[in-house]
Amino acid sequence: MIKLSGFTDEAASDLTGQIKATEVLGWEYLSARMIDGVNIHDLSDTKFQTICEELEEANVKVAEFGTMVGSWSKTIHSDWQLTIDEIDRCIPRMKRLGVKYARVMSYAQCPWGEEQFEKERFKRLSEINARFANAGLIALHENCMNWGGFSAEHTLRLLEEVPSLKLVFDTGNPVFQRDRSKPEPYPWQNALEFYHQIKHAIQHIHIKDGIMHNEEGDPEYTFAGEGQGFTKEIVSDLLENDYDGFIVIEPHIAKVFHADNDNADPQSAYDLYVEYGQRFEKLINECAQTKI
Repeated sequence: MIKLSGFTDEAASDLTGQIKATEVLGWEYLSARMIDGVNIHDLSDTKFQTICEELEEANVKVAEFGTMVGSWSKTIHSDWQLTIDEIDRCIPRMKRLGVKYARVMSYAQCPWGEEQFEKERFKRLSEINARFANAGLIALHENCMNWGGFSAEHTLRLLEEVPSLKLVFDTGNPVFQRDRSKPEPYPWQNALEFYHQIKHAIQHIHIKDGIMHNEEGDPEYTFAGEGQGFTKEIVSDLLENDYDGFIVIEPHIAKVFHADNDNADPQSAYDLYVEYGQRFEKLINECAQTKI
């Protein structure tokens, strides 16, 4: 059975607003990342306890921790102790909230053509995976602006080097990533091709969508199914294969948590998040009807 969630820090900075958006959508889960501008694994112990109490009072559960472990914000040369410390903070907090999944990455991409230090990435990711697994938790690697996001072949290589690794697939990330497994001029990735190549290891789905209008610049993020992320086709395939897991919206339309949002309108961000969730539910229903 599909369970819906979302990165609610795109709806509101504070947990009260994040819970409200979840309740308005009628969902039981939210995906925890930033709360009051701080990642959930970096909050003070006192603040985290308050967060737990607020979630429990609202009867809202957490689908995953959107951690910064091995993320695009760190290079492969970053101090390994930083990663260990993040994991050590995550594990007890995930257990406190009954969370099984931790989103992780394979460190920021070095400029293409330069040394990527693959062996060190594999070594670190193996240790990251093992530390979560030893605690009875699951690290899920995301195809983002990290080494594994260079192409489906790069992700497959990660699976070879870390055989027990599982994946979260983001439908929108391929839209703005060059496929480095193909010859120059390195075309934009095809999300549907990427998905089919790695779907045997997927345990979790993130939904965003967008359009690249030119060869340079950033994508224009869209509602799910309106961009180049093959969202409808991927959701249809998940339904066809009786996918039993989370599908998590990450709109990026009004608010991108790692961008400069000082001028973002809070009410607009909240409204667009809720609208995105409602539209995505409609898309799922349409795909289900097609299946029938």
